[in-house]
Amino acid sequence: MPCERSKFPLPPICSSHRAPSTTSRSLLALPRRLLPPGACYTWFSLSLHFIAYSYMSAMESKDENCFFISMVISIGLIFIAIVRVIYVIYQTGKPLRPKSPKPMSTLIVLGSGGHTAEMINVLSTLQKDRFMPRFYIAAATDNMSLQKARVLEDSLVDTNGGKVIPAKFMQIYRSREVGQSYITSIGTTLIAIAHALWLMIKIRPQVILCNGPGTCVPLCVIAFLFKVIGIRWSSIFYVESIARVKRLSLSGLLLYKLHIADQFYVQWPQLQRKYPRALYVGCLM
Repeated sequence: MPCERSKFPLPPICSSHRAPSTTSRSLLALPRRLLPPGACYTWFSLSLHFIAYSYMSAMESKDENCFFISMVISIGLIFIAIVRVIYVIYQTGKPLRPKSPKPMSTLIVLGSGGHTAEMINVLSTLQKDRFMPRFYIAAATDNMSLQKARVLEDSLVDTNGGKVIPAKFMQIYRSREVGQSYITSIGTTLIAIAHALWLMIKIRPQVILCNGPGTCVPLCVIAFLFKVIGIRWSSIFYVESIARVKRLSLSGLLLYKLHIADQFYVQWPQLQRKYPRALYVGCLM
């Protein structure tokens, strides 16, 4: 069946990022850039602080009930962490607040094999002034994708008379190169995860756009963990490649099954029927 071209742009993307509350700012005494993005995190962070303090006090105490108390506190900590993960999964994909009038920092993950061409088509449907500054990330061995992104950004500067915030272009280590053995890929995977963590701490995007390259998985997983901890609530939007007609890619399957993506788009109707939480948007190419 021929792919029906989408007649409408992607549904409006809104960020669920919230500004830190006064209560959070005064009670948690953390650096401003690491504060939880909203009052809903206050109880979680304060609970962790209280449990950690109680645990340390119990360990320093010479009371005979110290071990029992520490076990109870550990169980409580695990329970709160599980509840927090369930809450984040439940809130994933829900527009929690009206969209912010301010531009949202956006991380765009590029990839070889046609992923970059599809992503550029997706970007053409968005309001560029709503997604600034933009950070482009590609694999360390993929220079072509970043060149295409630079061409796109240069065209935006020419169109808007230079009133666009300059985009930033970054590279990330691959977990595994094509043809690399699985044994040696263990070390490269650990390096890639550490590099992804460093990039996410540095960027802390409000919006993440990706469409299939394997480099997006560690970035999205770390963004999800940041939600759980309360560092940053990033809205993750995944667009499955048009080449995926009957089944999802491995990257898409992981983000779908683990409920990591806030919005999951597919370009074929049979994929939407097979994966009900996905949104069918037609062909974007």
